[in-house]
Amino acid sequence: MNFEFNIYSTPLLFAFLQGWIYAILFWIRASRYERLSDGLFGCVLAALTFEIWEYLLGFGGIEILWQELEFFPRNFGFLLPPLVWFYLKSQFNPNFAFRWADLRHALPFLLYLGYHILVFAQGRTFVEHWKENVHYPFGFHLLELALSFILEVIYFYLAWRLYRDYRKWIPSQFSNVETVSFSWFRNFLLAFVSASIVGWGMTLIDFWLDLDFWHDWWDELFKAGLIYYLSIAGYAQLQVRKLRFIGATADSAVISEERAARLSGSELALWKNNIENLMEREKVFLIPELTLNDLAQKLNTNSSILSAVINAAFEKNFNDFVNTYRVEAVKEALYDPQKTHLSLLGIGLECGFNSKSTFNRAFKKTTGLSPSEFYRSIRPK
Repeated sequence: MNFEFNIYSTPLLFAFLQGWIYAILFWIRASRYERLSDGLFGCVLAALTFEIWEYLLGFGGIEILWQELEFFPRNFGFLLPPLVWFYLKSQFNPNFAFRWADLRHALPFLLYLGYHILVFAQGRTFVEHWKENVHYPFGFHLLELALSFILEVIYFYLAWRLYRDYRKWIPSQFSNVETVSFSWFRNFLLAFVSASIVGWGMTLIDFWLDLDFWHDWWDELFKAGLIYYLSIAGYAQLQVRKLRFIGATADSAVISEERAARLSGSELALWKNNIENLMEREKVFLIPELTLNDLAQKLNTNSSILSAVINAAFEKNFNDFVNTYRVEAVKEALYDPQKTHLSLLGIGLECGFNSKSTFNRAFKKTTGLSPSEFYRSIRPK
């Protein structure tokens, strides 16, 4: 049994090998740092390699899947969408752990697995009889396709909603949201959606034009590219894990409002005074990586209560609240003759901002002017 290296098989082979190499690297890192998200991402990559191995072997001239292993379960397509969703859940919440109830998400895959193994175990003669008289005539193959499509739509929607809520929630927890790589999570989802669109598009074209095996290569090549991108980009992502995101921001906002509403006017005023004193006395806003939890610990309270108080007392989320102090510090520094040797960005970094984009955006949101416009207004030529 010799593998044929050609223009069709070689790119898929390298993607298959890279997917498994990086899957193992993710599993090693998951074990070393006890990070479930890495373990799940390794499973995502491994599942993706099984999305291309049929065509990899076929283009390489190896027919084992269509001979000795005909009808044996060949991929993890029913498990991949839940894995994508669970990966994001474990990324957003480092305390996430599987429960027995989560097994229901694997039920479609387990049904697919059991059905195919049961038929395969009867032998090759029975498999051929079953395919010709039951599986295809009764549309079981179409049912599997429909279920696969439904699962992708459901779980990618759940993953997108989770990502959307996480983006809305983060400003209430981080003073510098750039510490979280939103672009990676966005690109991760877009990559899967793009692969899904290409895959189902090719499926429809295949039904329409009855394409042969070789024309399906373009779909598989796109999946190979997906493996290349996800393995490299995913492994390079920084892990910033100080917070614990669980649910939707709408629910969190309601809880915060209810907690704030239970505080009397005097209690809210006392909380506001304590927060202002801490910010002015210790100048914690100068810490670039300051989080809501850090501030809550200094005030001997929990982050939920503190978030509710900041929202009610200052009518701002945590991010805007802290950046207001930073902007005021920048304005003071611009008037300080001892700071004239510093650039605008240098002053911004000194006052707690961690990047030029964050500095410019926060300054303009607070003052209505960019840092350079404000500088020119106080020091005209």
